[in-house]
Amino acid sequence: MSGGRKRKLRLSKIYSFACCKASFEGDHSQIGGKGYSRVVFCNEPDRFEDGVRNYADNSVRSTKYTVATFFPKSLFEQFRRVANFYFLVTGTLAFTKLAPYTAVSAILPLIIVIGATMVKEGIEDWRRKKQDILVNNRRVKVHKIDGIFEYTAWKNLRVGDIVKVEKDEFFPADLLLLSSSYDDAVCYVETMNLDGETNLKIKQGLEVTSSLQGDLNFQKFNATVKCEDPNANLYSFVGSMEFEEQKYALSPQQLLLRDSKLRNTDYIFGAVIFTGHDTKVIQNSTDPPSKRSRIEKKMDRVIYFLFCILFLMAFVGSIFFGFITKNDLQNGSMKRWYLRPDDSTIFFDPKRSAAAVLFHCLTALMLYGFFIPISLYVSIEIVKVLQSIFINQDIHMYYKEADKPARARTSNLNEELGQVDTILSDKTGTLTCNSMEFIKCSIAGVAYGRGTTEVEKAMDRRKGSLSIHGHDIELEEDDIRGSLDKKPLIKGFNFADERIINGNWVNEPHADVIQKFFRLLAVCHTAIPEVDEDTGNVSYEAESPDEAAFVIAARELGFEFYKRGQTSLSTHELDPVSGKKVERKYKLLNVLEFNSSRKRMSVIVEDEEGKIFLLCKGADSIMFERLAKNGRQFEEKTMEHVHEYADAGLRTLILAYRELDAEEYKEFDNKFSKAKNIVSADQEILIEEVSDKIEKNLILLGATAVEDKLQDGVPDCIDKLAQAGIKIWVLTGDKMETAINIGFACSLLRQGMKQIIIHLDTPEIQALEKDGDKMAIAKASRQSVLLQISEGAAQLTAYRGSSQQAFSLIIDGKSLVYALEDNMKNMFLELAIRCASVICCRSSPKQKALVTRLVKSGTGKTILAIGDGANDVGMLQEADIGIGISGVEGMQAVMSSDIAIAQFRYLERLLLVHGHWCYRRISSMICYFFYKNITFGFTLFLYEVYASFSGQPAYNDWFLSLYNVFFSSFPVIALGVFDQDVSSRYCLKFPLLYQEGVQNVLFSWRRILSWMLNGLISALIIFFFCTKSIELQAFDVEGRTAGKDILGATMYTCVVWVVNLQMALAISYFTLIQHFFIWGSIGFWYLFLLVYGAMPPHFSTNAYKVFIEALAPSPSYWIVTFFVVISTLIPYFSYSAIQKRFFPMYHEIVQWIRYDGNIKDPEFCDMVRQRSLRPTTVGATARLAAKAHHIRNRNVNRR
Repeated sequence: MSGGRKRKLRLSKIYSFACCKASFEGDHSQIGGKGYSRVVFCNEPDRFEDGVRNYADNSVRSTKYTVATFFPKSLFEQFRRVANFYFLVTGTLAFTKLAPYTAVSAILPLIIVIGATMVKEGIEDWRRKKQDILVNNRRVKVHKIDGIFEYTAWKNLRVGDIVKVEKDEFFPADLLLLSSSYDDAVCYVETMNLDGETNLKIKQGLEVTSSLQGDLNFQKFNATVKCEDPNANLYSFVGSMEFEEQKYALSPQQLLLRDSKLRNTDYIFGAVIFTGHDTKVIQNSTDPPSKRSRIEKKMDRVIYFLFCILFLMAFVGSIFFGFITKNDLQNGSMKRWYLRPDDSTIFFDPKRSAAAVLFHCLTALMLYGFFIPISLYVSIEIVKVLQSIFINQDIHMYYKEADKPARARTSNLNEELGQVDTILSDKTGTLTCNSMEFIKCSIAGVAYGRGTTEVEKAMDRRKGSLSIHGHDIELEEDDIRGSLDKKPLIKGFNFADERIINGNWVNEPHADVIQKFFRLLAVCHTAIPEVDEDTGNVSYEAESPDEAAFVIAARELGFEFYKRGQTSLSTHELDPVSGKKVERKYKLLNVLEFNSSRKRMSVIVEDEEGKIFLLCKGADSIMFERLAKNGRQFEEKTMEHVHEYADAGLRTLILAYRELDAEEYKEFDNKFSKAKNIVSADQEILIEEVSDKIEKNLILLGATAVEDKLQDGVPDCIDKLAQAGIKIWVLTGDKMETAINIGFACSLLRQGMKQIIIHLDTPEIQALEKDGDKMAIAKASRQSVLLQISEGAAQLTAYRGSSQQAFSLIIDGKSLVYALEDNMKNMFLELAIRCASVICCRSSPKQKALVTRLVKSGTGKTILAIGDGANDVGMLQEADIGIGISGVEGMQAVMSSDIAIAQFRYLERLLLVHGHWCYRRISSMICYFFYKNITFGFTLFLYEVYASFSGQPAYNDWFLSLYNVFFSSFPVIALGVFDQDVSSRYCLKFPLLYQEGVQNVLFSWRRILSWMLNGLISALIIFFFCTKSIELQAFDVEGRTAGKDILGATMYTCVVWVVNLQMALAISYFTLIQHFFIWGSIGFWYLFLLVYGAMPPHFSTNAYKVFIEALAPSPSYWIVTFFVVISTLIPYFSYSAIQKRFFPMYHEIVQWIRYDGNIKDPEFCDMVRQRSLRPTTVGATARLAAKAHHIRNRNVNRR
């Protein structure tokens, strides 16, 4: 049985765990002190001391509210908005005699709006609650008594419990690994949920507990763990375990973190150390930064502006009212006799006019509150949620291969997608597939591999060969494809060279070097083989796609790694003498792990003959300086090939080895073990120092070259985004040469574009680096970067008069350190934003975040960051919009993003279609809200003026209350969800449409104020036309004149008709839903008038049967309504017709193309698109435009 075989393995030395028996040096001296006070009694969770310590239970809660806090906390959130708080105050004042309307009619709309928002909050929180319930009720085996393990829910676990976790299960808490199905307590862990990495990590329990492999072993097991207090550091753990009267040091290797998954191990036993919110993963879970769109922030300023107008109107009206009231009673003569100033309340008492002014001001503030759209916030939230659903359901952004649709993780930023000025993109896994293919190699100074990369094809285009000899290149590509198609496609392997494949390498001049080269690839790694029992095929779990590609390449070329033993590796190798496959076994002594500072990885193995070898692979910048004098035989040729590979956009590694004698290895092993045993902050430094001394005097074998292919559609997507006027920066950790060539492949760079390269690889800096004077290096580097930035700015200034010259800026990570300093960052930013494209190479995650912050704060424009890995999280959270690619590097970038997509190419549709639509819809929606409320509010104000500021509303109380809720809001919501100025096809055909959002032309102060002016004009026409038309003459056949009730109902009817028909005029794309809401709102007004008017007079007041008895039978009502509505709409209609015909905006030009049928005229369409075909931008279209311009200039010069 495979399970039995596993238990006999001892994998202790795979990561040098044999020398990981941590000692009590360094940090362990702090146990029991501050920050290290946690005590856990293993297998005794009911112990009294645990109860006293009051450790957290294992249930987790991600909800915003609880049952007890939902109402108070949710209400607080709602009334933090100034508009909602204002309506709360006016609603409270409505219970006083100051109110111009009844309290119920004032409070009910507020309750409806606040209630709707709270219901939405409650639904969202309930979804989070259900997720929490699902997690908390997961099942795990826990030790109950006498070696019996029973299933229990995660939430019931307590500190000290012993649990048994089985293969492919998640760890329910932070556990101390005691033992596993392997004899030496090793287990494999997948930490994708923690750090986004898909590779497996190896953990190992203490040797003293490794024998506890059966359930019954825990009958009498007791141990005491003393360790650090809960903290967020995923990669540290300091503690000790007292077991059988002996103390043993604990390290991170014994800690299994909650939400990690057990892989390739049948089971493990562990003791619960941290539970619930004390676990490291929960300690790490911070709330994402609160992001609000620019439109929403501006909307708040517009509302403040309306408040200023409201207060001004109330103040000015109250002053007028005070003067009029003071003069009401003079010498016994009463001007406004109907108010009885000789016997009035304080509100109209001429003798107390100052108090009357104050009270009138409060009344006016309540009455004019209808200027503020009470339903605006909740309507926008509803619209944004529906827009997000449309984004999630877009079939054109669904990636079928991975079954991944687009996912808007927040709806707050929909309209921000239509205003992006600059995109900051990661390269690996974002622009490229992060699916590495072994394609070329250099061995013993000879280049092998005949494949052609995407970058090489792009280089051919740069040289002009594709445009001139396009047919020949296509035939060549077909030949290459044909040669590859002859053999089955193997993921990670795209190598073709008859000199190497099928064992032909044995006939090469340096066959011994080739053998060592592929043997190194087969042995120098941390991959885990998985053998298919049915077919015998071997697959690999590797730390990275690169490493998997190397092991697969070795396998395909005759060096198959197929088994990892207790302290050994086994391979099937082609014997050059016999020509047959033979099994070879290598004793694995040590693994010197890869990290970003070492930039290399080594293993030390002993072969079957007893020889000890150090096998090393690493970056060329590190490896060449570590070669021995007698190991540089192939250095010149290899370096030449490495540069060629980098030019072709390939990722390269140098392979080298050395043989160690027994004494040298023994000395190293002692030092290495000592460094590994010290658990302190200096441990990593000590390990690196020891490793550094052994990884010298290496003998060069050659170099590998793997291709990370561009994702499908990346060049076309970048081309469209560039045509839309969006700037694109690439922030990558790759070498400058690789990044530049990827830039050419996706048309971010092109032939003829002047490159401003800022780097520190100058002889002066290199000389200082050899001396090691850090102060001198920093000073010289700072001066060098400043000089290069100044020279770049001078170049741009010199070409300022030439509109045809494009520049690109390329800067490396070392230079970026100084360019981001406070005294230099503004100069750097000014230079960067004047360039067509920017590429930052060798960037660290922190630098990516700092560059994002600089661009966001320095430009004040909307910045979008897109990435796929854990190293992109800072950049995504810093940007205005973070887009996560759900690729192969785990889900951490997606979990930190605002919107997740599966492929970079979907960014084109997300921005140019959904972004443009959402921006236009939200902008138009908000403008229309202000229009309809100003139209309504100003009719109230004008009636106030007409009635000498008496504080009497023109309309019935319930007419006032329901205007924003039922008679005008639903068509606006339909506009926000369904309206389209142009279809998605036209959005993509004319990318420059997107600039309307970037320049914010649809939500500028000019446009907002023009809609407000339209509202004022509408109010003036409605009020004066209605009052003058029915003021004096008889209203019905019986000769009665119109009273306040008839005038109010007539004006209200005109307002409802006007604001809804205004919406119909503003809509570009009618759907059945919009028709339903527009005509339904008007129809509902008449229905309401009938039903409300039929209610008893004490409830319907002056609306009692007003429609049936007064309005409907009167021709004057219908005639006035018709002519007033038409008259009110004429100004907007006239302005709109003139503007669209003679001064059209860009989207209106596109609409004319569609309506006139010119869409099939390519010359006319090109003429409209020409503004986006600028030769100073990037992309394939700009490249062609620049080339055409160059040819025209050349022809002119020849003449």
